[in-house]
Amino acid sequence: MKKRLVGGIVAAAILIPTAAFAAPTMIEMMTRKPMTAEQVKVDKVGKATLEKLYSAFPETRSFEIINASNAQGDVLKPADSTGLSQMKVNQTSIILQEKGGTGKKITLHTNGISGEIEHVDQENWEPKEKPLITLTDQEIKAKVDHLIDKMYGNVKAYEFAMEQMENSNQQKTLMLNYSIKGSESPFYQVMVHDNAINLTRVGGEPAPSHIKVEGLFTRDGKPDYSYDSILNDDKLFSLLKISPTELKEELAKGKSVAEIAASKNISKQQVCEVIANTQVEKQMEAEQNGVVPNNNRSKEQMLKDIEPKLLPVIERKNETPQKK
Repeated sequence: MKKRLVGGIVAAAILIPTAAFAAPTMIEMMTRKPMTAEQVKVDKVGKATLEKLYSAFPETRSFEIINASNAQGDVLKPADSTGLSQMKVNQTSIILQEKGGTGKKITLHTNGISGEIEHVDQENWEPKEKPLITLTDQEIKAKVDHLIDKMYGNVKAYEFAMEQMENSNQQKTLMLNYSIKGSESPFYQVMVHDNAINLTRVGGEPAPSHIKVEGLFTRDGKPDYSYDSILNDDKLFSLLKISPTELKEELAKGKSVAEIAASKNISKQQVCEVIANTQVEKQMEAEQNGVVPNNNRSKEQMLKDIEPKLLPVIERKNETPQKK
């Protein structure tokens, strides 16, 4: 396939046994535990996933859960041409099919931490006599639009692009990218082949509204919004007595946030406590608003969990400092 395939699809192909596309090797260090249908229905993430599906496609209430599991652990994935990076995984997978075992099938892969449904595979929803891939491009787009709109909503907010992939087996495969205006990366990437739609939520959205400055750190030459989202913290700027622009300038020189703090006689612990408090407050607000499942942990417990994870963030340095 062409190299434009987004990394989220690569991860899906490795983590999901039913993935239809090949991908670069990732070294798995995970445990995948099978779940019964009853376990899924009482599991917090599983239950929320099913409720979302049933609301989007009421007919699936009569479908049977034919397979389910939860995978947790670490995987190593290619970071660049020279090395690997580690990625934590917590993923609940549920496969449902029409009773009888030969009809419509839908597979959901949910992030066990955020509660977001990250992958949706829809198979055999068109008659065998006229499978999905035989429809016109316009008809295929309409089917994909419908899936996105039902599972995530507001498909009209995205710009759209479609192209045919290069496959060694000569089977027709279409890639559909849905991007928010102004973003170079897709928010949803979709593969259509045979009688199946493989939908992945890969992100690629513009910077969140609270971000005052982008590109504190970069990945592949583009702003890394995961770091931007954490470090664009008004309380952090206040603690360091520094503006967002000044922080970016200091990081560009090759300094870490911890080193910038140390130069002002501020400890790593103080920095972590400030950031952790902001992140936990966001998590609690998301839980209260029903954006993510409630984890039923106290603020103190969440702070205790998150603070150690922030050390690599504040100790990170830009790999290529700007030259003056």
